[in-house]
Amino acid sequence: MIKNTSKRLLLALSIFAVISVSGQTEMPEKRVTDLTKLDISNGVSLHIISPEPIQFVDLSTSNLTGDLPAENIARIKITDVTEMDSTSIRKDIDENNLGVITIVCQSFMAQYKVNYLDFKGNAVTNIQIQPEDMQPLEYPKMAFSNSELHRFSLDILRKKKLNKPIREVKGLKLTMQINDVYVVNDYIFLDMTFLNSSNLGYDIDAIKFSVEDKKIYKATNNQSIALDPVFKLYDQKQFKKSYRNIYVFKKFTYPNSKVMKIRLLEEQLSGRAIEMTVKYSDILNADTF
Repeated sequence: MIKNTSKRLLLALSIFAVISVSGQTEMPEKRVTDLTKLDISNGVSLHIISPEPIQFVDLSTSNLTGDLPAENIARIKITDVTEMDSTSIRKDIDENNLGVITIVCQSFMAQYKVNYLDFKGNAVTNIQIQPEDMQPLEYPKMAFSNSELHRFSLDILRKKKLNKPIREVKGLKLTMQINDVYVVNDYIFLDMTFLNSSNLGYDIDAIKFSVEDKKIYKATNNQSIALDPVFKLYDQKQFKKSYRNIYVFKKFTYPNSKVMKIRLLEEQLSGRAIEMTVKYSDILNADTF
């Protein structure tokens, strides 16, 4: 049943967030009298068809019930009532007030006032949500503080590594691994491990991230764009056998003609270096947590 209280509460919180955060949205104020009116009769289901998947539906009164027979269709009807319930329902019917239907989709919200129609022959059986009934939902992008990024990073470290690394390269008795990639809002978290199988400790000069051309025909044609993490969990400069860290980036994209490069560089004089190539598909397949 669509009418349960938890969905109403979720809707209320969502609307509050959209309206209140930093004044960034432009949702116009609407009153019940401004809403498009739909006529519905006993025994006739109303099907509301959306151009995109429906996230959830709220029915403002117990006079209406419904379900989602398909991801973009909400089916609404007048509640079947017992004799004990019929008095209050009848009062609403007499006042031509069955309630308000609110439909929340991925990018918009639509609302309708439902009127009771005694003559079934004129009842509406299906409608498509029209552009004039759509109120855009512009959920603001949240910026996390360093303390929040730190907490997310620690949560990743606590996860057990059950699978093989997404990417791994070896050379000079060094191993570089991407354990996993996570996404939270507009942030990308790279969980990385560096291993040293030699007896010589590794002094980190830099760990560099960049986006570069996949194929380089001439050295002068290579275009390298540096990617700077907005946060890293640890700022370690040396490790003996293993080193794990979380690097956080603001959301980025790159075409198939380019790849992400990660380079681990050692301080001179030893100067051991190892490089990894990351495909865009590795980023697209990121988990959420």
